[in-house]
Parts: sequence; structure tokens; C-alpha cells
Amino acid sequence: MPEFQAIQTRKSLQKWGTDEQYQRYVTLSQQRVGMTKRRAECFVKLWLYLFLKDSWTRKSVLLPSLTELSFPQGWVECSCREAAELFYEDLERGSERSAGMMLDKLAALGLIKKRFDGNCTQIEIQPLPELFEHVSEPTVFVKPDAFNPHCDAIPIAHLLASNYNWLNGNTDALAYRIANILRDWASQYATGMRVLRRNDNQNPVGFYALIPIARESEIKFFSPPKQGLHLSRVTDIDPFTIAKSCDDTCRSIFVRSWMIDKLYVKQAQISFLEDVQKTLALMKQDFPNLWDMYTLIIHPSYEVLATALGFQKNGSDPKTSICWMYQSVNRFLSLDMKLVEVTK
Repeated sequence: MPEFQAIQTRKSLQKWGTDEQYQRYVTLSQQRVGMTKRRAECFVKLWLYLFLKDSWTRKSVLLPSLTELSFPQGWVECSCREAAELFYEDLERGSERSAGMMLDKLAALGLIKKRFDGNCTQIEIQPLPELFEHVSEPTVFVKPDAFNPHCDAIPIAHLLASNYNWLNGNTDALAYRIANILRDWASQYATGMRVLRRNDNQNPVGFYALIPIARESEIKFFSPPKQGLHLSRVTDIDPFTIAKSCDDTCRSIFVRSWMIDKLYVKQAQISFLEDVQKTLALMKQDFPNLWDMYTLIIHPSYEVLATALGFQKNGSDPKTSICWMYQSVNRFLSLDMKLVEVTK
């Protein structure tokens, strides 16, 4: 076999798979929070390149037109020069530095691991289940349950931290911060905080938080979306004040979090949304004048879900995918979730 660099460009890589396969993997990769189309394209190119390079190194026989990609077996050498040629072959600009920054971004998103052994950069592709169309169905069942700050804060914090990998590289510290914030919210008003709980080990695999917002903080929903971020460590001060129970001036609910482990979306998303309706109806007993629901979208995949549920954009950031979305409380409560196309 010739030197591996001879098959590293995308034009040469095309013979190992069809354009339809390439686009399918790009689309699947984009489902991950924080993934733009450009990042997804770079990731798929890198994945194929490292898979072929690893196979070439191990002298495995590969036939053109691969029907399915596999993951490289462990760490594979890949310099920033190689990555630049791979990522920017069809573009007029693209330096080794920008390729290195793209690798750092893919690492922050949890798609790859990257290390330097003193001589060269090595990369390991992470075997993520969402990259396959046929993911095994979970053998356990989940059901909605109350958030327990004593035992749920840490696992939920780690689940939510992956939502913000595109903003932060240090996810360990971020999870610690989120866990403390969740416990603070629960100490002020826990009714709107719910989890999806496994029936076998009681571990939470999903979470949402409906937070009643004090009247003086409503103006924040009409400010730039980035000013509403808090869990992501953009600010140490919560921009929103939580309303106290029985506050009849509270008119707004902030859906501050919504996430389900991908393995359980198909099984539980409808029942979890129905649980949101039940929780919201219960909260109206504490806040009789609830009229408005707001949510902060941090990734286009969540915008699709919110739109299906009747939310509409109420303000956006032209430089990012972050935007405010609004829905009437009464209209949300009247939805028949079984008739809404919400599974993604």
C-alpha cells in the first residue's frame, strides 16, 4: 500500500464511501449539542481518516466503498498539518493553527480525545451511540419522579454539563458548579424540578426545571439571550430571581433545563412532556396568575422540539444559535402530547 498521506484528502477519501453515507454521518453528528454543520463535517472527515490510517497501520485489508464505518482501535497519530489538509482542502484559507483549534473544539464536545506524547499529537475517536442509526433499546424502564437534591444533583449535573461542552472545556468543574446551583434552586422551590428515574437502580437519566420567576426579573426575557445563561458559568450571579410560593404577581415560568439521555428519548419523551403539564398545573396552585412560559434554546435540535410544542422565537443572537422562545401557559397545558410530533 502507498504512503498513507496519498489517501488523506477528502477527494481521495470519497472512494471509501458514498456521498450519501458521508451526509448521513454528518447529519447524525449534528444531533449532538454544540455541533454546527462545519464541525460535523470536520469530525466525519477526521473519523474516516483515522479509521483508514489505523487500518493501514495494522495492515488490515479494506475494500473501497465501505458499507459501515467502525472506530479506530485506540490512539492514532494525527498532526495539525494533516488535520489542516483534511479540513480545509476545498477552502482558500485554513491554517494548522485553525485546524488545531477545531481539534480542541471537537475534544471539548466529547467527540474525540487528544494528547501529545512529546513527539506527535494523538487522537482517539469516542464511540458515541448517536453516530449509529440502530441504537440498542434500553432493557430498563424509566418514569418521572421528583428531583431529590440529596442523591440526584451530582448525576444530573454531569448529564447537563455535556450540554455546555461547546462553551467550556473543563467539564469537571462545570458539573460541580451545576450541582450546587441545582441544590440552591431546590431549596427555594423544588416543585418544578423533575427527573426521569430508572426502575432498576433509581439513577436519573433525564431532567427538567420549571422555575417561577419574580416580577422584577421578567425584563430579562427581553434582553439578549446570552444574558440569560447561568449554568454554563458565563456569570456567577443568577440573572433571575426565583419567585416565592403564593406570589400572585408571578406571571412567568422559565424552562431552565430540559434533557433526556439519548438512549431513553424514544421510550420516555412523551410521558416526560405530559409530566411537565401535570407539574405546571400543580405550580398554578402556588402561582395563580401564571401566564407565560419562556425557554432559552442553546442548540438548534432543541429549537425543533420547542417549535413542535408551540413555542416561538422571542429574541435571538445573530452570532450563535442561542435564542429566547415563548409559549402561553394555557396553550401548553391544552396540548395533547401524543398528537405532537416531538421525537427526534
